[in-house]
Amino acid sequence: MTIYTGRGDAGETDLRTMERVSKTDPRIEAYGTVDEANALLGTVRPTGYDDVDEVLEAVQNHLHIVQADLANPDPDEDDPRVRPEHTEQLEDWIDGFDEELEPLRSFILPGGGEGGAALHHARAVTRRAERRAVALARAEETNEEVVAYLNRLSDALFTLGRVVNARDGEVEESPSY
Repeated sequence: MTIYTGRGDAGETDLRTMERVSKTDPRIEAYGTVDEANALLGTVRPTGYDDVDEVLEAVQNHLHIVQADLANPDPDEDDPRVRPEHTEQLEDWIDGFDEELEPLRSFILPGGGEGGAALHHARAVTRRAERRAVALARAEETNEEVVAYLNRLSDALFTLGRVVNARDGEVEESPSY
């Protein structure tokens, strides 16, 4: 099997239902942006911190479920779907990692060391994926848990960025107004 088919050369692609749609379709925009966030997470691992890397590996697998969910406008009961447990898992991770951080007293500038800055970048792309998923949900019926998951994931990536920066000895900077 070759990696190329030529079927997308005219600007269309297949949904999971095999329906052909434009590559600019809101559904493709949504799961394509999730793919971009996932690829960014792949550039972060390994961070040098096993607990963070285990979370990121799990999140990357969750993001494949998000993509499959978004790519399927007519899911069957046994199709991959984002479930409340996925979002709850993110909340548990956020709560656990947040315990080692100083409380936030102001906004912080995204950045820091290589790992922390990359996690902040992935957070920003995840926010864009969330916006794309919201736009799709306003136009078509989708799994509402996808938006909740992406919202919580951006919070988790923010927390992980802070954790990695703290462990690396990077000082958080507040914006000046």
